[in-house]
Amino acid sequence: MFAISRFVEVDDAFLQQIESVAEFWRAKEGNVFVEVLRNIDDQGLCALLSRWENVRAYRYAFSGYDAKMLLTPVFLKAVDEPSAYLRPDEF
Repeated sequence: MFAISRFVEVDDAFLQQIESVAEFWRAKEGNVFVEVLRNIDDQGLCALLSRWENVRAYRYAFSGYDAKMLLTPVFLKAVDEPSAYLRPDEF
């Protein structure tokens, strides 16, 4: 399962918050990888790309007090669009 969250108008301070989410998720069970990416044409655009062993691991990564305190301020600024994707053979 892949998750792609996009952000606009990213400054260096907010980029650091996104990096903190990536670091937090790297330690979560079921995380395969997580990367913070900047758009090559507009550095104010950023994406958080992650791969998870399954949907359950991804959803679990949002649970708990620590997750909510770290993730909520970041994901409130994400572009409002679907972010979770499965390969066709994973449905």
